[in-house]
Amino acid sequence: MPKTRPAYPPEFRRQMVDLVRAGRDPRTLPASFEPTSQSNRHWVTLADRQEGRREEKGGALVGAEREELTRLRRENKRLRLERDILSRAAVWSARETGAVPSGSSNS
Repeated sequence: MPKTRPAYPPEFRRQMVDLVRAGRDPRTLPASFEPTSQSNRHWVTLADRQEGRREEKGGALVGAEREELTRLRRENKRLRLERDILSRAAVWSARETGAVPSGSSNS
């Protein structure tokens, strides 16, 4: 079973990002600190995306756009559910009042 360790705290990640941005090579940081160079590069990339310094592959969304997209998808899902409920209620109501036949036809 692989060894696992708790995630690095956000303030530690921020310090690593600051060191890389200050000119330290991510490949040399593991000698002084524990995280791998890959982790350091990943944290810098994430920080750049969150701060709008770098676009994600394919022109992906920045933080505020991502939040808005999530909110709009949630709202869209809720509206579809409401539409389906209202549609079923309209069919039921029409059948109860006799405005629409029950679905059995003799043709």
